[in-house]
Amino acid sequence: MLVLTRRIGERVLIGDDIEITVLDVKGDSVRIGIQAPRETRVQRAEIVAAVETENLAATGSAVGDEAAILDALARRRRET
Repeated sequence: MLVLTRRIGERVLIGDDIEITVLDVKGDSVRIGIQAPRETRVQRAEIVAAVETENLAATGSAVGDEAAILDALARRRRET
């Protein structure tokens, strides 16, 4: 990991087409601006982690739902 110290208004360039600018510093919070091509995905790590957790939870309940449906179909078959 590269660690840099920047002041408000200073920039960091990543490759030829991504630019990060320090916009403001208040206490332990830093506002940054990111200029990148539209096709470049820029996401907050905590949001990505939350979505992954939700997706895993959703697939877990879908597996339970699938088992319930299969049980219901098996019972129906036995009844007929």
